[in-house]
Amino acid sequence: MGGIESETMLVVGMFLAMGAGALSFLSPCVLPIFPAYLSYITGISVKELQGNTNVKIRSKLLSHSLFFLLGVSLVFISLGIGASFLGQWIQRLLIGDSGLLIQRLAGVFIIFMGLFVGGWIKVTALMKEKRFQSSKRPVGYLGTFFVGVGFAAGWTPCIGPIFGSILFLAASNPGQGMIYTGMYVVGFALPFLLLTFYLGSTKWIVRRSEVIMKIGAVIMIIMGLVLFTGQMPRITEFLLDLVQDTWFEILG
Repeated sequence: MGGIESETMLVVGMFLAMGAGALSFLSPCVLPIFPAYLSYITGISVKELQGNTNVKIRSKLLSHSLFFLLGVSLVFISLGIGASFLGQWIQRLLIGDSGLLIQRLAGVFIIFMGLFVGGWIKVTALMKEKRFQSSKRPVGYLGTFFVGVGFAAGWTPCIGPIFGSILFLAASNPGQGMIYTGMYVVGFALPFLLLTFYLGSTKWIVRRSEVIMKIGAVIMIIMGLVLFTGQMPRITEFLLDLVQDTWFEILG
C-alpha cells in the first residue's frame, strides 16, 4: 500500500506542477505579450498571424514555437536539476528528519508566493521586469532557441514566484524533482502551442487573467498548507480510497 500511496502522491504532484506551468503562461505578464513574441521570432506581423490558415505560415509558427520552447525548457529543466541536487545536499548535511524540514520550508515559500501571485501582498523586488529584450529579430531557428533561453533566464514577475515554488517542491523531493520540473514545462508548453494557432482567443483569456491568477494563487496556498502540515500522505490516501471505491462500484 505504501508504494501505491507514494505513486498517488507523485501523480498529484505532477498534475499540480503541470497546472503551475499553465498558470505561468496564462499570467498577465506573459499572455498579453505572447502575440508579440510570436511575431518577433517568426518575422510575421500579429495582424497577419491572427486567423491565418495558410499551411506554410502555420508550419513556420509551429517550428519556431518548438525551438522557442526548447530554449525555455533547457533553462527550466537545468534549474530543476540544480534544485534537486541542492535538496539532496541539504538532506545529507542536516541531521535528523531534514526531508520534513525542507518540506515545511517549501510549504511556507509556496504560501508566500501564492499570496504574492494573488496580489494580496506586494514584493517590490519581484515586481521588476527582467525579460529578455532585443531590437534585432533572431536569425533562423537557432536565434529563436536563444530567445527562448533569454525569456526563461530573465523570467518575469509572474513566472518567478510560480516556478520558484516548483523548484522548492523539487528540492523537498529530490528524487522526483526532475519529474515535477518536466511536468511544469509540459504545462507551460501546451497552452503556448495551442494558442499559437488561435491567437484570437488570447484577448478573451487576458480579460479573465486576474480571476485565473487568483484561483491559481488559492491552489498554491492550499498546497503550501498541505506541505507545511504534512497532510499530503492523508490526502493521497483519501484519493486512493476514493478511486478504489469508484472502481469497485463500476465493476460491480
